[in-house]
Amino acid sequence: MNIPYAAKQYLSELKEVLDDFNLEQFEKIVNLILNAYENEKQIFTMGNGGSASTASHFACDLNKGCCTNLEKKIKMICLNDNTPTLLAFANDVSYDVVFVEQLKNFFNPGDLVIGISGSGNSENVIKAIHHTKQNNGQTIGFSGFSGGKLAQMVDVPFVAKVDDIQKVEDIHMILVHMIMQAIYSALQPRGQK
Repeated sequence: MNIPYAAKQYLSELKEVLDDFNLEQFEKIVNLILNAYENEKQIFTMGNGGSASTASHFACDLNKGCCTNLEKKIKMICLNDNTPTLLAFANDVSYDVVFVEQLKNFFNPGDLVIGISGSGNSENVIKAIHHTKQNNGQTIGFSGFSGGKLAQMVDVPFVAKVDDIQKVEDIHMILVHMIMQAIYSALQPRGQK
């Protein structure tokens, strides 16, 4: 194996996806999050595996990174961070309901739910998005490949158009950091860092 060639190939393919980055969808996502903040709505996010890590990182970046010195805070909850609750539903009911059952406890009409699924077909994410739409919530979906079911059902989809899960996850993490910086810039007083 030619390690330098493999690395250059990976970076080249990642750059192609970044060159096709959908700025229109990015702007819609930022505006939905800012709207939730202004209207004091909750924001929920979730995912499985690497997408769970992205969802958790996303909540940390928006809750802490954007609002530390602000009196009014973003209200973002990552549904895959409560491990005992997640495992209780998975064990006692079904893994397909680990997110929707938590939403039944905490979701209010008008809240924003962000599902992250590399394939766009994670059943537990799909069920949570379906519940949100049935109960007058707003939805965003991050997916990859061709978008899957998730991209077809959310209000604002963001699809990393590449058939490689690691690159999909890379793009999602870049997207999270871009959103964080855009939200930070919108909320912080000028010159504040």
